[in-house]
Order: sequence, then C-alpha cells, then structure tokens
Amino acid sequence: MRGRPGRPTPSWPGSRGRGLRGPLVPPTLPAWRTRADKFDDTVLLCVRRLEKRWPKELAGVEFAVEEVPPSDPAPWEHRTVALGRYFPADPAAGLSHRIVVYRRPVLARVEDAEETEMLVRIVLVEQVAGILGRSPEEIDPEYPGD
Repeated sequence: MRGRPGRPTPSWPGSRGRGLRGPLVPPTLPAWRTRADKFDDTVLLCVRRLEKRWPKELAGVEFAVEEVPPSDPAPWEHRTVALGRYFPADPAAGLSHRIVVYRRPVLARVEDAEETEMLVRIVLVEQVAGILGRSPEEIDPEYPGD
C-alpha cells in the first residue's frame, strides 16, 4: 500500500499537492493559444485586408500591438484612453511610420471575438485614414462609422 497509514492514497503518481505537471491542452489544439496570441492574429487579419486594398500607400508602415498606451497621452487624448495611435517616421532614429493598437483598452470594450475584430478594424481604418488624409469610408467601404 502506498502512502502512510491514516492518510489518503494519492489518486495518481507524483501528486504531492503540486497539481498537474503538464499542460491541460496540447499545443496542437486551438485552445493552446493565449488571448494575446488571438488578439495579434485579429490585428494581422485586419492589417492584411488593408494592405491588400492599399498596398503602395501602406508599404512603409509598420503595425504593432502593445498592451497599454504610454502614460503620457497625446494632447488630443485628454479624457479618453487611446485604442490605437500613429507614430510618424523618424529617419534619424531609423524608425518608419508605425500604427500601434493597444490590446487591453480594446479588449476592455468588447465581449467576444466578433466585436474584437470589428473594433480592431475600426481603430486601424481610422489610423490609416489619418495617415493618408482620406475618410475612413474611403479606406474601407464597409467601415461601420459611429
């Protein structure tokens, strides 16, 4: 008999109160991906749509995801939390044009994957429209607007 007298016998080997030793979900299943990975995939999907429609105009633009906006808001962001932001190129520093989507503020405003994709799409379309000096509806004819 395993264990000490008067103590329950472990139901599986190596169960000395440490819980499971391996992942519950193998890496081959979709549930393995983290929420951050899924968010990155959503941003990438939306970026690909935009780059397909505006390949020349977006050729030098980098797209990125960050957790939260910096603590120093832009002057026009005085009472809101930024969902995304455009950073102009800085050739002296070797930086190209960059659009950043902030993951946590976006996810705080949505309920599911469908809403996440819609809000990410809106954020990206609005940022691209600002760069190109066009209306969001011109950038994406299916832009939902306000």
